[in-house]
Amino acid sequence: MRFFRDRREAGRQLAARLTQFADEGPVILALPRGGVPVAYEIALALGAPLDVIVVRKLGVPFQPELGMGAVGEDDTTVLNEEVVRLAGVRPDELATVEATERANVAARARRFRGDRAAVPLAGKTAIVVDDGIATGGTARAALQVARARGATRVVLAVPVAPLESVDDLRGCADVVICLETPTPFFGVGQWYQDFSQVPDDEVLRLLAVAAPSGARSTPMGADRDCPDDERDDEIEVQVGTTSLGGHLTVPSESQALVLFAHGSGSSRHSPRNQFVSRSLNRAGIATVLFDLLSPGEELDRRNVFDVELLGERLLATTSWAHAEVPSLPIGYFGASTGAAAALWAAAVPGSIVGAVVSRGGRPDLAGPRLSAVRAPTLLIVGGDDDAVVELNRHAAHQLRCEHDLAVVPGATHLFEEAGALETVASLAQDWFIAHLGPARRGTA
Repeated sequence: MRFFRDRREAGRQLAARLTQFADEGPVILALPRGGVPVAYEIALALGAPLDVIVVRKLGVPFQPELGMGAVGEDDTTVLNEEVVRLAGVRPDELATVEATERANVAARARRFRGDRAAVPLAGKTAIVVDDGIATGGTARAALQVARARGATRVVLAVPVAPLESVDDLRGCADVVICLETPTPFFGVGQWYQDFSQVPDDEVLRLLAVAAPSGARSTPMGADRDCPDDERDDEIEVQVGTTSLGGHLTVPSESQALVLFAHGSGSSRHSPRNQFVSRSLNRAGIATVLFDLLSPGEELDRRNVFDVELLGERLLATTSWAHAEVPSLPIGYFGASTGAAAALWAAAVPGSIVGAVVSRGGRPDLAGPRLSAVRAPTLLIVGGDDDAVVELNRHAAHQLRCEHDLAVVPGATHLFEEAGALETVASLAQDWFIAHLGPARRGTA
């Protein structure tokens, strides 16, 4: 059973389980206050807009800690008729409590949103997030509010909850993702090292940073309140007659630049690579996510396995990146067939790449060029991805550079298991900092 250091860490672990929804353009809805730090990390990782969803518990009049239901925005009410009956709550008492809590809902919504309108949910996937669940009454109300506002798919994502609450909520959500369901369950806070109250000011700050338009959706050339050396730009790289779309992110005071080589025909929108990219950005590493193939080229599956073509595209983008951000040492992060392209490019004589990380890679496709790679190389594979594990072990024997093979226990090829992708991001971050960071450059 895991313990979460704090809500932000819990959010990062949850985000690794939610990458499957990134391509649906979801809206992340946080239950304030405790759900906001968790949801912030998910919105950041998925590049999704973040909003609050405000609901209030209806407490039995003479025993307020006992919930008899909840109310939310859009006049949504969820009642536990059995509790109401057993507690003997009269209709007038219920109406009084409901009116009070509806006023609280309206006030809290104004507090957290200000003059900003709620993010539209019509036709969207809504991911409702909290820091944990006890009975599930508040979460149930939030799910119903999301549906009432037009969400076509509703997902509930929480770090920890009792199993019976999770099972009960599956009837309200299309998907329920919960990292831990401990037995016995005494309370949400026992599973956090730091479960201190989240101040309203922190909620407002995180909502302002994420912004309703999405954590990374600032248009190219827009006026942003950030240091002069910070960038977050849509890019185009011209390779011959082909234009490759991409995204350049340069955090303030970056110490290195990593280019992502996607595999199996995936693009810069790969949710897994975006997750790793954001992790690197938080560590002060700039990233370039770009398409190795044009939309038309992707239709021909032969191009996906044309390692020479992919490697040449990566080299061309490396030259562009080196000219665009000349002060930063360069690394490659490759996945699947993209890992073969990264190793192919790193083996070119005079290569300026200083480190390579492969996730679930096919280094075997780089063939005899493996022995020519000089950049320190980390091969990351899932422990349950048997065939790829063997391919990477064989490739490791052919490498003549500094290298390591990291096996993530229990992970399969796409690293969809709880905590697996977070482990990948942590391993990659450590490898790049060790081999591209200031200490390494100072000894060069």
